[in-house]
Amino acid sequence: MTAPASTDDKADDLPPGTTPYYARMHTWIKRAVLVCLVALVLEGAFTLPFMAIYYGYPTLSLTQICSELLKVRYSDDTLECKVPYPAFGPPEGAEGKDTAQDQWGIQPVPKYHRIGFRELVRIHDQRVAREQGH
Repeated sequence: MTAPASTDDKADDLPPGTTPYYARMHTWIKRAVLVCLVALVLEGAFTLPFMAIYYGYPTLSLTQICSELLKVRYSDDTLECKVPYPAFGPPEGAEGKDTAQDQWGIQPVPKYHRIGFRELVRIHDQRVAREQGH
C-alpha cells in the first residue's frame, strides 16, 4: 500500500520559488506571457513588410526609404542611412538632430508633415530631379 502524497511531495514537483498555493496562478501567467510573446513576434513580422509597401518599397529600396525618412524627419537633404551601420557610430538620428524643426519640450511636436501612401517615391523623384537640374 502506498501512502497518499503529502504537500511536501507536491512542493517538490513545482518550479523553484512557487508555492502550492500560487502554482495554478503561475501556470496561467506563463500561458498569458507566452501568448503575448507570440503575438508580438507575429505583429513585428507583418508590420515591416506592410510599412515598406506603404512607403514605396517596390520602387525604392529599404535603404532609400530609410534615407528619405531621415531627410523628411530632420529637414536635411544630405542625411543618408548607413548600411551596414558602423559598430561604434553615433546613435541613430544624432547627426541630424540639430537640423530638425521640431518644437522640443515635455511633449515634442514634430514640424514635418505626415507621410502619405507612397509619398516618399514622389519626394525622392523630386529631389533627384532637382539635383539633376542644378
